[in-house]
Amino acid sequence: MVQFCRWFVGILFIFSGLIKLNDPLGFSYKLDEYFSAAVLGLEFLQPLALPLAIFLVIFEVVLGVMLLIGFQKKFTIWSLLLMIVFFTFLTFYSWAFDKVTDCGCFGDAIPLVPFESFLKDVLLTILIVIMFFNMKYIQPLFAKASLKYIILVVTIFCFAIAYYVLMHLPILDFRAYKIGVNIEEGMAEDPNNPDVYAYDWYYTIDGKEEIVSTEGAPPSGYPKYDKVEPRLVEKGYVPPIHDFSIERNGEDFTADILSKEKIAVVITYNLSKSESEGLYKLNAFIDRAESAGYEVLALSASSDSQAQEIMKKYGFETTFYVTDETALKTIIRSNPGIMLLDKGTIIAKSHWNDIDSLEL
Repeated sequence: MVQFCRWFVGILFIFSGLIKLNDPLGFSYKLDEYFSAAVLGLEFLQPLALPLAIFLVIFEVVLGVMLLIGFQKKFTIWSLLLMIVFFTFLTFYSWAFDKVTDCGCFGDAIPLVPFESFLKDVLLTILIVIMFFNMKYIQPLFAKASLKYIILVVTIFCFAIAYYVLMHLPILDFRAYKIGVNIEEGMAEDPNNPDVYAYDWYYTIDGKEEIVSTEGAPPSGYPKYDKVEPRLVEKGYVPPIHDFSIERNGEDFTADILSKEKIAVVITYNLSKSESEGLYKLNAFIDRAESAGYEVLALSASSDSQAQEIMKKYGFETTFYVTDETALKTIIRSNPGIMLLDKGTIIAKSHWNDIDSLEL
């Protein structure tokens, strides 16, 4: 039983850590959401979301490897126990109070609703507790002298992966906006699987309130109702892309822009948080893209006055449109970043570090 727990927990921690290590910036966005005033009220931790995310995902992988090879078993199992208690609290809080819709446990690769995440953490807690009280059955797999070098190599490897994906883009893209996706198709709803609603009709009968529920029309045989309230009974199909729009001065340009060929999109979800070095590179990129026949535009959640100020400061010029900040963070893990579109299909994405080598 202990060996089963050891391998199950170890492999799951390594898998979960590597999935998030592929996209530590995405995990930092999830931590930032947890730290926000609307969830845990730990706003002082929000500036530390990225370093904390990197530390947690690397520590998760390293702990999984330490458990499998039997290195420093007391430290390993105590760390696993404390970590899983912390995450169980977070997932329970998210589920019980409906605060965060996806815990980010397996990144975008395997999205879990809060209740599923909570059950997963409860199971892991049970398995880790079993190991906690039976540590004597966990023995090293290799010679003790070699174990520390294995952990050293794993740690260096994890830091190298984290550095690479932060300086470029995630190695594997599990998001709805990956290369090859047509955005309009991704936004299409399924007419055969709509939301199902019930309608609660409120009446005052003999001085008492009475509620009658129907699927639509008011019930027959009742006097004039006081009010009616729709109630969601069953959630229908939710398209993978459901929060994307391109607007300017209150006008929607989404369909128009997604119908065009050769569109180069500069994405800066928040101009005040954009990398200066990346903004300086935009002028040369815009000139190169326009010379190659691309129409260049920018998407941001920042105000038009901020956009004008940034363009003046960094010496580039383009038309800024407004798009939801969360959608822009999901599209590309770079601020600024580049996305190339052809009739709404994403044909390329680039971190600002790689703008010069982006083929047009």
